Amino acid sequence: MTRRMTLADLRALKGKRQILTMHVEDDREAAAAASAGIEMFTCEVDAMLPRIRAAGPTAFIQAAHPQGTIASEESAIREGFRALELGADAIYFAGSLRLVEAMAREGIPVSGHVGLVPRWATWTNYRAIGKTAEEAADLFRRVKAYENAGAALIEMEVVPVEIADWLTKSTTLITEGMGCGAVCDTQYLFSCDVLGTNTGHYPRHAKRYADLAVEEARVQQLRRDAFQAFAKDVRGGGYPESSHEIRGTEDVLSAARVLVGRQP
Repeated sequence: MTRRMTLADLRALKGKRQILTMHVEDDREAAAAASAGIEMFTCEVDAMLPRIRAAGPTAFIQAAHPQGTIASEESAIREGFRALELGADAIYFAGSLRLVEAMAREGIPVSGHVGLVPRWATWTNYRAIGKTAEEAADLFRRVKAYENAGAALIEMEVVPVEIADWLTKSTTLITEGMGCGAVCDTQYLFSCDVLGTNTGHYPRHAKRYADLAVEEARVQQLRRDAFQAFAKDVRGGGYPESSHEIRGTEDVLSAARVLVGRQP
């Protein structure tokens, strides 16, 4: 697509093919992802957001505020519009449906979150959600609650494939699947897992396509080696050499001394 992807475009693709989605950390990742054909980004609402927008001008961008930023209807509307002005197309928000409704009433697209929600994992632990009939039914009710509140998208994280398929087919929301097989409307991963920059736990659903952590360690060692060589060179008189210097003449120096009325 040569223009900025819209919510209408996403809805037109629902049920036809999966939309490629990636969480990106900065404008370098965004530029690489955009050139690779990634259609949707997620990121944070911070100073990097406008740079990510510039790096991926056609991508649909969901942006998440720091937890607690949106805590009232007033702040939901204010912060929602601020994020749109910075370059977002939708707001990620896993909180109160009352605040989802407040943003939706103002035409701000909102993405909710069901399944494993890391922000609320203290209630569930880090595990698949929906493996029992009771949990699956609760997921259905939660998805419908977001839909009725006016949300536009819903992230589904680590939900069994059969349940994620059922939910995707039962809602008008764009479902963003992470660890849900290939049945959701989008296929979503984090760049740190794809690029191999994650230094912690790799979730079961992640797939590493590069090992940039090793490359970054190698580059960091090159930095240290270069700085050490510079320090050694200065202390040993090897730097600067004559080729690094600009030389004047004694005549200019003498004339300058006269002009300031001083002699050495």
